[in-house]
Amino acid sequence: MDHTHHHHKPKEKAHQQLDREQEQLAQKTLHGHEKATDHSGHTGQGGGHQGHHDHHRMMIQDFKKRFWVSLVLSVPVILLSPMVQHILGFTLDVPYADYIAFGLSTIIYFYGGWPFLTGMVQEVRKGAPGMMTLIGVAITVAYVYSSATVFGLEGMDFFWELATLILVMLLGHWIEMKSVLGASKALELLVSMMPSQAHVIRNGQTVQIPIEELQKGDLILVKPGEKVPADGLVVEGESHLNESMLTGESKPVQKQKDDKVIGGSINGNGSIQVQVEHTGEESYLKKVVNLVQDAQKTKSETQNLADKAAKWLTYVALSAGFATFLAWWLSGAELDFALERMVTVMVISCPHALGLAIPLVVATSTAISAKNGLLIRNRTAFENSRKITTILFDKTGTLTQGSHQVARVVALDTGVSEAEMLRLAAAVEQNSEHYISQGILKKARERGITVPPSEAFNYLPGKGLEGKVEGKDVKVVGPNYIREFGIDAPTEQAEEGVETVVYVLLEGKVTGYITLRDQIRPESADAIRILKENGIKNLLITGDNERVAKSVSDALHMDGYMANVLPHQKQEKARELQAQGEFIAMTGDGVNDAPALAQADVGIAVGSGTDVAAETADIILVNSNPQDIAKLILFGKATYRKMIQNLIWATGYNIIALPLAAGVLYNQGIMISPAIGAALMSLSTIIVAINAQLLKKQMKPNQTNTTHENHS
Repeated sequence: MDHTHHHHKPKEKAHQQLDREQEQLAQKTLHGHEKATDHSGHTGQGGGHQGHHDHHRMMIQDFKKRFWVSLVLSVPVILLSPMVQHILGFTLDVPYADYIAFGLSTIIYFYGGWPFLTGMVQEVRKGAPGMMTLIGVAITVAYVYSSATVFGLEGMDFFWELATLILVMLLGHWIEMKSVLGASKALELLVSMMPSQAHVIRNGQTVQIPIEELQKGDLILVKPGEKVPADGLVVEGESHLNESMLTGESKPVQKQKDDKVIGGSINGNGSIQVQVEHTGEESYLKKVVNLVQDAQKTKSETQNLADKAAKWLTYVALSAGFATFLAWWLSGAELDFALERMVTVMVISCPHALGLAIPLVVATSTAISAKNGLLIRNRTAFENSRKITTILFDKTGTLTQGSHQVARVVALDTGVSEAEMLRLAAAVEQNSEHYISQGILKKARERGITVPPSEAFNYLPGKGLEGKVEGKDVKVVGPNYIREFGIDAPTEQAEEGVETVVYVLLEGKVTGYITLRDQIRPESADAIRILKENGIKNLLITGDNERVAKSVSDALHMDGYMANVLPHQKQEKARELQAQGEFIAMTGDGVNDAPALAQADVGIAVGSGTDVAAETADIILVNSNPQDIAKLILFGKATYRKMIQNLIWATGYNIIALPLAAGVLYNQGIMISPAIGAALMSLSTIIVAINAQLLKKQMKPNQTNTTHENHS
């Protein structure tokens, strides 16, 4: 099976159309990834060849710059703070210290805090307060109150709190965004699967035209090894087409007069003339593009864990703050005292540790996963992998190796050994690019057989190959040839529909046969076993035929299978199971899997497959090892536990600090000063950082599978 993709540069028109599609999708789909990864409050324009990816990089640079500038400005602000001086036991007598601190803090608030302020506005507009709102409220309250104390309000400023809060939050977001740099180019890659040019036959002449100019009824020539430029009907010629990436059929499909061909499939070693039936919007690939688009649009924008925690903390901070103010003011306290209590509560309730609690776990888990061959592109999906109840497996290239390999070599009792039969067959087959030829040659090489040259090679259309090897007449033919010439062949056949069988004839006499099949990956059985032990259902869902599907499903003891499934049906099956309350993961490697990968709650692509599948998925298995799926789910659970632990540490101190800051025990002489609040904050931040590092113990790197297949 040909895994090499020739990425033709799509024509401008295709790009413009894509840009428009991506513009419409920008907010809802492609930025679904962005929202899930960096909740930065920034929105960028989709469209453009590398637009989204570059935009993400620019945002990382932006956060980095804001962090360093804020850090430099924060040093004098912290040193000028009376509270810090009191804690550290020194005094700085600087003229106009208040005004200098106010000036520097103003720059930090507007420049360093800008992403959070704009993010807060966006979250409030959407009616979905999250991390941005919590940070935005805390820094705004701290800034406004502190500025008021500089210009006459009685009370102590919070400028140093403001500066450190902005610093920690900028650092957290920067770490997080760096660790999850990924962008979806799925639609672009789908468009680029089509060749950019087509050979059109006009008045007996072959003319090259851009693919966009193709019209229904045009006659096109598809040469050996080329991609078919449009859906159509074969009118002349015969060839085998590799449709596996599009339909999931593992064997190249024979096409002759009046057979349908799909745009984007790869032609084998015959030339065919095709009459165009569908172009543009009506084409098979375009329909897949639309399915992917729709699935991405409707895939719910699940909120990150940190965002959920932040949402509740925002409500707590605002209600506790206002309640504190009202309680003190109504009980006759001075206005400035009531205000100071309110501000202390609001600032304390936005813990510094929360800014780092999740990003540190994300950065650690992303790095560990990458070392283990799991590339996490959408963090929310990774967080959710612990909820998976059912996994749908594509067959070709996922549970199986996706290329037909020799299963058995059987020599009959004619005096010709297995090795000799394989040597003669390989000699004839070396002249062909056919998948059977490649399989036989590979087997001969594995057995260390030296393949002799052959001559008088001849292709028998639809039947096999023949040639002369060392002066002997050798034929390698299929059942059609045997039937046509009434040759006496062995009755023991390959499993029909599962194995392909070819007979080796020497001087017209059958010496034996060779069977080929798409081999199951050695790791697949273990993967299915581990999933079953963890109570996760597994279903095989394939475009291949019933017999093949049943044989793989039975061999791996799977929970069930569905055969002859088209791309939109894979997506429908995922949707149907979701409607029954199942939390679905889909694993696949082809274009035909893309709609289901986009639809599933967690889409997992096999790294050796198409770029389209990889770009539609949330997680990529670099080593194409199905065992990594089980590992992913278990590691996802461990990561989630760490996030919860960190959130408890980050917010737990609020349970103690908030009531004390509000002055609940004021009459007993106990009231939290901002200094004690700061010490508690620092402690929880350190604990959170150490806890994130403990994740490394959860996943041991692969000892067995270190060979990385190239993800072309």
